[in-house]
Amino acid sequence: MAISGTASFNLDLTEIVEEAFERAGAELRSGYDLKTARRSLNLLFADWANRGVNMWTFEQNIITLTAGLSTYPIPVDTVDLLETVIRTGAGNSSTQADLTITRISVSTYATIPNKLQQARPIQVWFQRLDGQTSGIGTTLSATISATATTIAVASVAGLAANGYVLIGSETIYYDSISGTSLSGCARGQNGTTAASHTAGDSVYVQNLPRVTVWPVPDDTTTYQFVYWRMRRIDDAGNGANTMDVPFRFIPCMVAGLSYYLALKVPNGTQRLEVLKAQYDEAWELAATEDREKAAIRFVPRQMFIGTS
Repeated sequence: MAISGTASFNLDLTEIVEEAFERAGAELRSGYDLKTARRSLNLLFADWANRGVNMWTFEQNIITLTAGLSTYPIPVDTVDLLETVIRTGAGNSSTQADLTITRISVSTYATIPNKLQQARPIQVWFQRLDGQTSGIGTTLSATISATATTIAVASVAGLAANGYVLIGSETIYYDSISGTSLSGCARGQNGTTAASHTAGDSVYVQNLPRVTVWPVPDDTTTYQFVYWRMRRIDDAGNGANTMDVPFRFIPCMVAGLSYYLALKVPNGTQRLEVLKAQYDEAWELAATEDREKAAIRFVPRQMFIGTS
């Protein structure tokens, strides 16, 4: 008997939900059943982000640093940063170098005496904010050009000492507040384009995930902040799409969804113990496989203590 000759097995959302309902002792019968299953599946993906590193969601990104600017936005779907370096001589095969930059906590950053010192960055503080945009009930009190670095607003109530605001479709970073003006503004942040704005335009706060490097980049050369991040898994979608999950995790995904659905369907609690055990086992198998298989090398750092 001939083999199929293909290796493309996958399940779309409807098939995943049908399989999960059957394991939970129920059937997919209505549009609401699909809706509640999509909600549970999105909650399952959020749980996976807390359980560990999902290697298929790794991405490399590069930020070209600006002299005198210490803070830069990170994509809002970022779960965490895995590795970071500072690159100098980008694009030059003979001078390009990736140099270590150490990730520090808010406590360590807070104790840096001179946060305005300029040099090659050697430390980075990552703020894992929620990425939400919210209104604070303030507006521009004067028209601004696309190059203005000071922005007058009607009120600064609800604004942090520094951060990001959204005016129209432009994201702007400000590093301080003076009276009712935002000062030290870096225009066109987060992939947006600097533009002029009219008095009375609404001003919104953006809690963007961000990195702050120290020392502040100087102008002796062009620095790039190169980082590898773990992004969020794509949402479950509308039913016609496949999931943003490799085939190795399909059994785990179905087992987890069946356990979540059993918590909600009639008589599902009778299968909870078995379904939970199946889910935990499937996760352990998938997570164990989803790992780096390169050798680990430990190099001790030499320390020298001077004597007098």
